[in-house]
Amino acid sequence: MGGVAVDEGTEGVKAPDGGWGWAVLAGCFVITGFSYAFPKAVSVFFKELILEFGVGYSDTAWISSILLAMLYGTGPLCSVLVNRFGCRPVMMVGGLFASLGMILASFSTSIIHIYLSTGVITGLGLALNFQPSLIMLNRYFSEKRPLANGLSAAGSPVALCCLSPLGQVLQYQYGWRGGFLILGGVLLNCCVCGALMKPLVAPKTVQAEDMEQEEVKRTQAADMKKPKGKLLDFSVFKDCGFVIYTVAASIMVLGLFVPPVFVVSYAKELGNEDTKSALLLTILGFIDIFARPTCGVIAGLKWVRPRCVYFFSFALIFNGVTDLVGSQAKDYASLVVFCIFFGISYGMVGALQFEVLMAIVGTAKFSSAIGLVLLMEAIAVLVGPPGAGRLLDATKNYMFVFLLAGSEVVLSAVVLATYRRVQSKGGTREGQVVDMAKEAGNE
Repeated sequence: MGGVAVDEGTEGVKAPDGGWGWAVLAGCFVITGFSYAFPKAVSVFFKELILEFGVGYSDTAWISSILLAMLYGTGPLCSVLVNRFGCRPVMMVGGLFASLGMILASFSTSIIHIYLSTGVITGLGLALNFQPSLIMLNRYFSEKRPLANGLSAAGSPVALCCLSPLGQVLQYQYGWRGGFLILGGVLLNCCVCGALMKPLVAPKTVQAEDMEQEEVKRTQAADMKKPKGKLLDFSVFKDCGFVIYTVAASIMVLGLFVPPVFVVSYAKELGNEDTKSALLLTILGFIDIFARPTCGVIAGLKWVRPRCVYFFSFALIFNGVTDLVGSQAKDYASLVVFCIFFGISYGMVGALQFEVLMAIVGTAKFSSAIGLVLLMEAIAVLVGPPGAGRLLDATKNYMFVFLLAGSEVVLSAVVLATYRRVQSKGGTREGQVVDMAKEAGNE
């Protein structure tokens, strides 16, 4: 009950920017890692699943697609649950769902069973952890929020570097069924992370016990009379800044995830061996690990933070141009250079995307805003990589795939750049610039 009350009204509670917030950050780091890395790490079991069920690679690829679709598409549901029950209970239940899905999958007798267990149940469990963890991080950090976002976002490449080798070892030692069962146990750590999400409580004034009890009764009576708060606040769509961000983010997702999916196949197409080609993803992930927290530190600087929207636009342009230049790669060395620059720009985007959303809508509406944004991105996630695959089938040339991805990301930066023009005409919520200035320590 206490979590519900605080989740509905934390506006008067000052973010501690430390203290227990570091424990919340640690939990968010782990949850972000599981959420983004798990759909990729589970792909190490695809070969055994193909042999077990007699299906094709495209059939097994749906496992990761469903996982991502659940992670993004259930955003509004997560917002409603968080606004109703609070972050901690939702995350605890989500951890149980994430674990249960993998355990059930280990007993599957068809690929459909894995779609339902790993894809739907585990995907829902990860979604119920990912979004609430970001909401709690937003409540615990204000001045240090860019750094906190950068550090939590680093959980994605770190987890990918750990979960993929772990999956390979488990597959070799125990087979895919034993591997799924053990990974289900690993996902129970989501419950531990959920337990770390202690609700913020306003400091109490010194008063007599009977006065406090009387005040509690009076508050409960008032709560029964007043209308309940909105479980999903659609008023964020009245904010032009939010609408611009949502459109830009949806276009961004169309192309952002395409290069990591196709770069290994691109290297093989150029005549490189499998091990050497797979090393490209390791290089990309290693650079990404350091790029995210570094970008968080830069975004927290006093002269950068009020302009974080511009910084995000620059990151998108950097990423898109990297794709456009990388499309001209003709040998392995040029692909290595591409992965280095892509890792830097990809890390910048990952560190800034939710920081910018928090700055645009504010703390009070963030729980609803992120759910609606993730829902829009879910559609783009399902369209982006498959669309690029169709283009590859039609042209038989990876250059066009990377050109398309780069163009989409650059277009998203152009859309986001219109934010400032709308803001100057009074199209965004009043007081937004003041709030950002306060957070940057200018007031």
